[in-house]
Amino acid sequence: MEQTVEQKLKALYELQNLHTKIDKIRQIRGELPIEVADLEDEVAGLETRIQKIKAELDDTEDAIVNRKNMIKDAQTLIKKYDTQLKDVKNNREYDALTKEIEIQNLDIQVSEKKIKEFGFEINNKTEIYEKAQENLNARKGDLELKKNELETITSETEKEEQALLKKAEKAQTNIEERLLTAYNRLRKNAVNGLAVVTIDRDSCSGCFNKIPPQRQLDIRQRKKVIVCEHCGRILVDEALTQELAEA
Repeated sequence: MEQTVEQKLKALYELQNLHTKIDKIRQIRGELPIEVADLEDEVAGLETRIQKIKAELDDTEDAIVNRKNMIKDAQTLIKKYDTQLKDVKNNREYDALTKEIEIQNLDIQVSEKKIKEFGFEINNKTEIYEKAQENLNARKGDLELKKNELETITSETEKEEQALLKKAEKAQTNIEERLLTAYNRLRKNAVNGLAVVTIDRDSCSGCFNKIPPQRQLDIRQRKKVIVCEHCGRILVDEALTQELAEA
């Protein structure tokens, strides 16, 4: 059977009431879900950075070991060449061996310089690593607190929210598609989520603009769906809300 305009308005207002209650529950949670997600991203980013620094430190430690091995190899060669110098038979052999010894000594100097540079690099990166680790531990602590806070609030309100969502889903079946589409669009565009509002002190309670007396009369007669000329919200009279509250 075709619904009357009054029935349509009541169905819309009932749906709005349910959605307002759901909105209030979600407001209690506030920004917590976003804060938790942001902290999770920050923790993941810090963990990635720490892993990268650790890998760089390991590579630098390996480079130091390689340089120390190069020094040992050079020192072994120098000893070998020093021994060979005792048995040289001509100046050409002597010059060749002394040249090799000079090259190995230069390689040792280069390696020692590199080891010193790597040492400074390790000290700097270790400091950065430790600060990043401290920051990570602090952020993990913040995340744990926020998660616990969110879980507490969610557990307290989840049952009520689910019940209201089921009621809202059922209530939507009593509203024709065209009106429901308009309602959902209005809710989406409204900062406070209000698509259906009452007249309060001769004004729209959504945008607080004055409603002309003749328009107020039309709203009270409930013969057609009337929207606010300023904000586009669907308007209902106070008596209708009282009737629903008493029903």
